[in-house]
Amino acid sequence: MTKQNVLVSDCTSCSGMVTVSASTSALLSPAMPEALAALGGHIALSEKKLFKKLETGGGDRGGVRVNAWVDSLRASSPSRIISTASLPEKEEQSSWILRHPSALHNFRQIISASKGKQIVMFLDYDGTLSPIVEDPDRAFMSREMREVVRDVARYFPTAIVSGRCRDKVYKFVRLAELYYAGSHGMDIKGPSKSRKCNKGNQAVTFQAATEFLPMIDEAYKALLEKTSSIPGAKVENNKFCLSVHFRCVDEKRWVALAEQVRLVLSAYPKLKLTQGRKVLEIRPTIKWDKGKALEFLLESLGYASSSDVFPVYIGDDQTDEDAFKFLSKRGQGFGILVSRVARETSATYSLQEPSEVREFLRHLVEWKRLFTARTIGAVNVQQ
Repeated sequence: MTKQNVLVSDCTSCSGMVTVSASTSALLSPAMPEALAALGGHIALSEKKLFKKLETGGGDRGGVRVNAWVDSLRASSPSRIISTASLPEKEEQSSWILRHPSALHNFRQIISASKGKQIVMFLDYDGTLSPIVEDPDRAFMSREMREVVRDVARYFPTAIVSGRCRDKVYKFVRLAELYYAGSHGMDIKGPSKSRKCNKGNQAVTFQAATEFLPMIDEAYKALLEKTSSIPGAKVENNKFCLSVHFRCVDEKRWVALAEQVRLVLSAYPKLKLTQGRKVLEIRPTIKWDKGKALEFLLESLGYASSSDVFPVYIGDDQTDEDAFKFLSKRGQGFGILVSRVARETSATYSLQEPSEVREFLRHLVEWKRLFTARTIGAVNVQQ
């Protein structure tokens, strides 16, 4: 039976810690058909249609599934940007921008919507705070980005929500005052830095699916062995999930890589495959994702059913869509997609690249500083 361990220390009694151990057998997804289990199961609707169409073509079903999977990778990894796009593509991009306008250009509208509410910031890491790079171990954030994230955390509860191992993303960010949700939210820890005890500053530790750790370690070793013959492939152990990076793999070898990953996963039906930007994510088949992580963090911060909270999530990857959908369903706050190309998303606004994310965060800090100064000034006048 899978165990979910939650430790919440109430700041009203900072010396005590309550431990809750709850069964999460209900988190396990229903059994998926073998074909989808081997190829991931959790994929976009358009990709599901693609799989269904190609799987009914007969012949070598394993080969067909792999080819369909590679086609979906190409479809979800667009490389064409506005400056090199054709006229119809530029028109599509313009239409997409109208539906998902720039968060920078609409900053005043966002602030207006947050009036009287507590802003809570959720930030993805790769492609949002740092650029996407060929070597995932060198995805460093800039000094300027770190400074603005530190400033944001001074005014608003702030969390990094990443597919990376929590310890690894912390080493990149190096800000103790933040919440960190690693492994797509399956490993969460609150600020280690001493802060004033009040609502929104609870010490929180959460780990889901600890029973899967031995299985994930086994799959990691198997993937290392199976992908070692494919130049450019890199397998990353993120503790509660695995990442197979193929950004540096020749596209001609994608089919071979897909076949090796499929062979490994066929031995682990309790692991599922999802995909991001030139990366394959292997995770336990539990009902937990970045949207669930946001729900848990908001509850831990005291905003479970509050109407006075305004969550903002900024991310660039397919896995961030779960967070965007959660905010859309909740009807509070906004999702902001970081992308230079038009793509299907549940986010409300968009930004093109990490430099725009930094600018948006800087605007947020400047607005809060000015608002705070005006509030203090008004109080002094009244006195």
